[in-house]
Amino acid sequence: MSEQIGPDRMALIAALALILVLVFGRPVIGLLKRAGAGQRVRDDGPQRHLQKEGTPTMGGLLIVGAAAVAAVLGQLWVARRVTLEMGLLLAVTLGFACIGAADDWMKINRGRSLGLRARQKLLLQVIVSLAFAYALVGQRAVEAASGNPGPGPATLGWALLWVVALAATSNAVNLSDGLDGLASGLCAIAGAGFVVLAIRAGDQPAAIVATALTGACLGFLFYNRHPARVFMGDVGALALGGGLAALAVWLHQPLALIGLCLVPFIEAASVVIQVISFKATGKRVFKMSPLHHHFELSGWPERRVVAVFWAVALAAAAIVVAASLSA
Repeated sequence: MSEQIGPDRMALIAALALILVLVFGRPVIGLLKRAGAGQRVRDDGPQRHLQKEGTPTMGGLLIVGAAAVAAVLGQLWVARRVTLEMGLLLAVTLGFACIGAADDWMKINRGRSLGLRARQKLLLQVIVSLAFAYALVGQRAVEAASGNPGPGPATLGWALLWVVALAATSNAVNLSDGLDGLASGLCAIAGAGFVVLAIRAGDQPAAIVATALTGACLGFLFYNRHPARVFMGDVGALALGGGLAALAVWLHQPLALIGLCLVPFIEAASVVIQVISFKATGKRVFKMSPLHHHFELSGWPERRVVAVFWAVALAAAAIVVAASLSA
């Protein structure tokens, strides 16, 4: 267990991540525009999305960069050193960010909304997840040998589950990133939930990383809210999904991951249901998947869809946090 960190310092770490995004937001957006990093919109998507064509993407670089800097500076401030635990949590987040960056850049260079092939992306996600699971098993073994075991068993079965959780969550968050502010808001809510769980567990590095991710997502909302001036792209969505899953794995909170990322998982489930239904019967269950597009095509304004999805995420997070505090 790590030394407890006070709420005042946690608030300052979150504020630092938020301020970094706000300060560097305009320069980064300008750089993305000059680099031609414009969003490519699906031709078969809602027609109102065509006006988003060309909006700068890869803004997730802001989130990941600000969160990493705030987390490292936060731990240096609190513990005077960057721990291995912090390094592992940031490494898996950055690993997923690199996969997303490659996917985004290929889309930009090809001038269409398809980057890495699905199998290529999944393979890279599994490789990063396996590396994290292997490192975590080793870390848990060291902790057990020192008489200070970490949360949860470090068995092969759990390691395989961790790999699935990391890949599934990163893809789920990526699928939920389709409306202005939707994914960044959902990840801010999930991140705040993990802050509480990490503090409750007395895990300082996890609490700092979760706080930094939450602050960075809130800062990004300033630029990503409707009408969005920048999109996070796969570099942001995959990194956030991977980072949130890594926090759940580290804290050994698989059920909490489901609750805190409930809306992204529902979005992913809607895609799976749509594909299976169409291949099996030739009919679609939803007007379009992921689910947020179904509500758009049903006549809901974009802001209403985002607000309702945020409300569901807040309710689910409140239940998870309440259950943790009462345990």
